[in-house]
Amino acid sequence: MKSVMLSIMFVAVAMISNEVKAQAKMDFKKEVHDYGNIKNGANGTCTFEFTNTGNAPLIISNATGSCGCTVPTWPKEPIAPGAKGEITVKYDTKRTGEFTKTVTLTSNASETSKVLTIKGNVAAPVEGASPVNTSGAPSH
Repeated sequence: MKSVMLSIMFVAVAMISNEVKAQAKMDFKKEVHDYGNIKNGANGTCTFEFTNTGNAPLIISNATGSCGCTVPTWPKEPIAPGAKGEITVKYDTKRTGEFTKTVTLTSNASETSKVLTIKGNVAAPVEGASPVNTSGAPSH
């Protein structure tokens, strides 16, 4: 009886160890973007490039900025194994001073939650500069 039970356990362990679980995996070129010193009102867009190095399609279900000044966009379609994708982050550079903000990605990857970071220092607005009318209304 012992040998039968031992044989069954051996077969079960062998079957489990031979099973390969399909799993997506995000490998980023960088996980932190440092703007350095940036002018007030400058373009605050950066891109995080990644590759799905897993063996299953990658599905990013959500990307959330740590505040309303950090707005991410991400691919809504599945990323095939071996394919590349991008997460674009737009920071509101009208906020003066040093900043460190995060974007949290939720996906079906082996690491289900991934945090990307942006940081930098936005200079104060230039004194004496005339405000720009962007509302479309005539200025007086």
